[in-house]
Amino acid sequence: MEGRQAVRELLSANRRAVKSLLMAEGMDAAAILDEIEALAVKRRVRVEYVSRRRIDSTARTDASQGVVAMARSIEETALESLCEPSPRGRLPFLLVLDGITDPHNLGALLRSAECAGVTGIVLPRHRSAHVSPTVAKVAAGAIEYLPMALVAGVPAALARLSGLGVRTVGLVGEARQSLYEFPLGDQPVALVLGSEGAGLAALTRKRCDALASIPQHGTLSSLNVATAGAIACFDVARQRSA
Repeated sequence: MEGRQAVRELLSANRRAVKSLLMAEGMDAAAILDEIEALAVKRRVRVEYVSRRRIDSTARTDASQGVVAMARSIEETALESLCEPSPRGRLPFLLVLDGITDPHNLGALLRSAECAGVTGIVLPRHRSAHVSPTVAKVAAGAIEYLPMALVAGVPAALARLSGLGVRTVGLVGEARQSLYEFPLGDQPVALVLGSEGAGLAALTRKRCDALASIPQHGTLSSLNVATAGAIACFDVARQRSA
């Protein structure tokens, strides 16, 4: 785990063991650094103050911001568990990501999803980016709050979700019906996004309960997947809050 906000949320969430924390010597004072140190003391995590060279040699990204933590891996969640109401009683609101390979896109999607109130993430085990130092840093701590299920195949997972009462809506640019026309605020729902280049695979489209598009008014033909995901998640959030 690298980056100040990601490490702060790692310590604050207290969902998994943190083995050690490295902080670069000589950093300018900042409130978030004080908060990280206080949380480390509260969690009884050993803090080492080391050279910037040591930080850079340990980090897996180019922007650790002088803070690196070693933590236990995130545990998987069963797909069926994601279909149950959350501990706060919220209906399932899932994001299914079929073949997102760019870790920056995955991290951005996870951050937007958590902020929009998504209750769970579904990822394929193969041909997909997974949680990594880059994803965790871009997600800015969102991975600490989002249960994640890894599935052998997205089409089979969609069929299972539908069987469990979760409506699956795939986002495709050429769909005739606008996402904004779907009433998704009062039922379990899973938004399905495809890969950066090809979008949703043919079998994945078939297994979705419905297909929807995000209306566009410019010249370009498509949105970046992370942007499309953010728009879709917050539209569902808007409906739920209404």
